[in-house]
Amino acid sequence: MGFWARTFITAFALWAATELVPGIEVRGLLRLLLAALVFGLVNAVVRPVLVLLSLPLTIVTLGLFLLVVNAAMLGLTALLLPGFRVDGFGAALLGAIVVSVVSWAATRVFSGPGLGER
Repeated sequence: MGFWARTFITAFALWAATELVPGIEVRGLLRLLLAALVFGLVNAVVRPVLVLLSLPLTIVTLGLFLLVVNAAMLGLTALLLPGFRVDGFGAALLGAIVVSVVSWAATRVFSGPGLGER
């Protein structure tokens, strides 16, 4: 799946989070696409470092701490991008869950059989 397809799926997932989670807000379609780009960049650059640093805690919590890492990535995206707002840890945690589930589902639907696998 190409870069732009993944970006649009992430934008759709972020839009779903703004609709389903109180406390997450984005202003406009352009800002939503920028948020998807920044979120992808943050997940590509910062997330692997945080996952590595938090590995002992992730092991102790049987992987549940990764939800906190995902919430932190959503919060960091909101800090870096004006016009995208996440109000608090609870909204970030629920938003990260929504974004993860919607991104997974949309990737499965749009990639077709065998195309989304590596």
